[in-house]
This record gives sequence, C-alpha cells and structure tokens, in this order.
Amino acid sequence: MPTDTRVRTPFAPALDMPPAFRLVSLREVGDAFARAQEIAADEGAGTLVWVGRFDLVEFAVVLEPDEPLRAARRALYAGMAALADALAVHAPPEKPIGFDWPDAIRVDGGLVGGGRLAWPVDAREDSAPRWLVFGASIRTVAMSDAAAGLRPIEAALEDEGFDDLGSGRLIESFARHLMVLIDAWQESGFGVVAQSYLTRLPAEPGMERTIDGVGDLLVRRKGKLDVKKHRLLPALAVPSWLDPNTGAPRA
Repeated sequence: MPTDTRVRTPFAPALDMPPAFRLVSLREVGDAFARAQEIAADEGAGTLVWVGRFDLVEFAVVLEPDEPLRAARRALYAGMAALADALAVHAPPEKPIGFDWPDAIRVDGGLVGGGRLAWPVDAREDSAPRWLVFGASIRTVAMSDAAAGLRPIEAALEDEGFDDLGSGRLIESFARHLMVLIDAWQESGFGVVAQSYLTRLPAEPGMERTIDGVGDLLVRRKGKLDVKKHRLLPALAVPSWLDPNTGAPRA
C-alpha cells in the first residue's frame, strides 16, 4: 500500500529488520495489536510491536496510507500475502499454505492463525486515515491435549515441520516481504498484491476472482456476467480465525 515508511528512532537490534522498521518488544502478557494502535499516532509508520511468546508468533505493524480509508483497507491483503510468503520461506518442501477469505491462514489445511486490521475510530471513509495497524498471530505450538492427527481444524508450525522457526525469524521474513509488496503496489498498482493473495485461496474450477477498489472480493463464473460480492468491511469486524476467549487462533 502506498505509505510513508519513515521512523523516528532506530529499530531494536534484537532482530535483523529492514531499516524502515522500528521494533517494540512486549512481554508475554502484552497485546501487540492493541499496543500498536495505542502508539500508532506517535510512533508512526514502520513501528512493529512484537510479543515474546513461545506458543504464538504475535505482532502488529503500523502503516500510514495515502489513500482514502475505503481503499486503504486493502492493506489487509498485503499483510496476509507477506505473512504467507514468509511462512513459505521456512516451510518444508511442497507444504501448502493458503487462505480462508479474507483473514485466516492455513498450513496443509490446518488453521494456524490469521491477520486483522484496525484504523482510528474517527477516520472518514473518503479521507486517508492517520494510521492503519495490521496485526497477526500464528500458532507455533499446539497447547491442546489432542494428538496432531486428531486436530482436523487446529494446526501449529511445530507439528507441520517448521523446525526451529522462532517468532523472530518469521517476523524478519514478514517485514522483508511486506516491503517488497508495498514497493510493488507503489510502482505497479494494487493488482500485484491482489494476485499474490488470490493465488492462495482454495481453487474453484471455472471461477474468476478479483478484488475491487474497496477490497471486496468479486467472484464470477467464466463466461457469465453475474458477480457475487464478498464485502471486506463487515468481514473485518470479527476475525474469523480468532478465539475471543483466549485471544489466540481458534482450536
């Protein structure tokens, strides 16, 4: 998404982050998504809040779009695509990584987590918001008692063969992939981001899928004129992958 990537202070040296990012680390009891929203206006674009948990990769990044809010929400797709690309770098060979529209991410069919998006409560649809926050949580270790093969919905990176992938390494990869997608968006338009995202949706033979200017998913059967629209804004209200009781991906 077109954005000002300035930062006000150097990023923390604990992770090898691109220079456009400033790292803010929280303890395990912290909430990266909430904290990023609290400091977004003061800290600015590129601030990445990270919670040091062993069972989750939990982080949130601040963006400063220069598009009206209705269009800027498409940043969700850039964040999701960057997250999937980062996972793919560290995945075992041929391990499929895909999405449930718009915000859930699966590894080999099992839910590992997802992304979400926030903006100022007083932001206007026809004006650029002061900030956006893209947050994500990825389950690294399954905490339930069931064996891995008995959890058809839940998945964890450890069980999927992501050996020794610490949350720091995944965040480093995410930051680099996000910068690549943002640069491509600026240079070539949103279509590059849309294509990166759409290729990870479940295959629907005979169907064409596009993302419109406000982030809605449009689905049309080839050769037909009728279009089914999936609206992004209502879908963002309640993340599909998030367990509200635990604040972690659904089991």
